[in-house]
Amino acid sequence: MEEAGETTQEEIRHKGAKSSGDNVEDQSSNATGDVSSQSSGHGNDSRRSDGAEPRRNRLLLFNKVMEKSLQKFISDANFHRFAHTFHPFYKKNPQVTENIHKQFIEDLQRTIQDDINKLIEEGELQCKLDELNKLEEAAKNSQDPAWRPSGVPEQDLCSFVTPYYLKQEAYLRRELKKILQENAVLAQRVQAGREGIAQTEQRIATAVDEWKVSKMKSHCIGGHRAAQVLWPVYGMCQFWLWFSNIVFSLFLSFFLHL
Repeated sequence: MEEAGETTQEEIRHKGAKSSGDNVEDQSSNATGDVSSQSSGHGNDSRRSDGAEPRRNRLLLFNKVMEKSLQKFISDANFHRFAHTFHPFYKKNPQVTENIHKQFIEDLQRTIQDDINKLIEEGELQCKLDELNKLEEAAKNSQDPAWRPSGVPEQDLCSFVTPYYLKQEAYLRRELKKILQENAVLAQRVQAGREGIAQTEQRIATAVDEWKVSKMKSHCIGGHRAAQVLWPVYGMCQFWLWFSNIVFSLFLSFFLHL
């Protein structure tokens, strides 16, 4: 059993080293192809002058760093570790385990390379490198001493962040001034609206009072006119009542004497 176990471990190491070597070689060839394709577009510009050499070197250096990092990462994920992690499955199906590991390494390598390319595109790495080259060229022509860190992180951070915050403060002050002016205009409009409402309420109250007075006057005039019209009728009624009383008393006295 021990000899069989040692043989199995040796086979795993041998296959892991072989698989890792093949994957690293494939990855190196792919990465080298990517580097050559990315740097070929800038090769003509870099040959024009010696000043363009750092641009090619920066892009080439970045791709080399990514290539070495990817190689190291893939080499750490060799078949020996994969088979040791899934040892029961490897004992049952060694060939299937090797195929799974090979497919896993290919997919992992392709995914990482796609992420790196996407990072370069979305991060606009080429534009950033061009800006860095421009800053370097401007620094060569500048006679002022270049900035160097003081060794105190707080001071360096303040010297970098303070101008930004001062600009933000000035911007906020301008915006605040605009808002205060707008608020003052709105306050004047509100005050004018309130005054207009108060004047309208006053006019309404005055109109209501005048209407009440005119209504009372109309009632008084109407009552006086009604009295003038009904007074003769009232007088006639009183006369007929008095006359009927006299006639009734005469008839009553006449019948009593009989």
